[in-house]
Amino acid sequence: MTTTPAPVLRTAYQKSVADYWNAEKDPVNLRLGDVDGLYHHHYGIGDYDPSVLDGPEDTRDERIIAELHRLESAQADVLLDHLGPIAPGHRLLDAGCGRGGTSIMANARFGCQVDGVSISEAQVEFANGQARKRSVDDKVRYHFRNMLDTGLPTGAFQGIWNNESTMYVDLFDLFAEHARQLAFGGRYVVITGCYNDVTGGRSKAVSRIDEHYTCNIHPRSAYFKAMAANGLVPMNVVDLTDATIPYWELRAKSSLATGVEDPFLTAYKEGSFHYLLIAADRV
Repeated sequence: MTTTPAPVLRTAYQKSVADYWNAEKDPVNLRLGDVDGLYHHHYGIGDYDPSVLDGPEDTRDERIIAELHRLESAQADVLLDHLGPIAPGHRLLDAGCGRGGTSIMANARFGCQVDGVSISEAQVEFANGQARKRSVDDKVRYHFRNMLDTGLPTGAFQGIWNNESTMYVDLFDLFAEHARQLAFGGRYVVITGCYNDVTGGRSKAVSRIDEHYTCNIHPRSAYFKAMAANGLVPMNVVDLTDATIPYWELRAKSSLATGVEDPFLTAYKEGSFHYLLIAADRV
């Protein structure tokens, strides 16, 4: 069954978020995507190659940008690793897809249909253009939809993910919609930054991240409460905090630094902020 979605932008906050991403042309997203045509809107994991900081000064920044992009694509690969066995006949959903890089990677790996949704019309247009350039637009399609109410079919998806997009929405509403769309036994994967309940409320550094991105970072516990309320049972929980710190340290050394690097590094190192992957099955 396909439901009829409500208007895509339902609140003043959603309109403000859409406006932000419609206008966004941050080089930290675009120049990294220019490396190989995979445009991401998330961060990276893994150790960087220190040799990129050596060598000719006139090409140093180019080497750093390529390495940052390698780390962010490595993050997407780890997310896809946790989707479980996906066959070419399955269907996947990239919720809060940005400019669509992870969707294209998923199609290349699994050969299946991938739908992406975003409340940014500019992102959707860009992502569909990239799918056409790669001649995968018969399998990879992006939609101007609200991930809280997509109108996409019930029970049609074997896998759904959010890659750093959950901090813009209510988790209980989001996971209810994901549970509706997932097939029984389907897999949901999220990678997200969340604040540490043990240290109390949002730290000063976490609040600066919220302000920078016009978002509302959730406490770690909220993810598990909202999953439990919607029939999503965690199968794997991976703390990626230490793995993402090198990305931020390298990004701080690049021409693409935006000023948000210091709050991220401070929050991660002081323990007030965690970078988690949670993979959950629909039961």
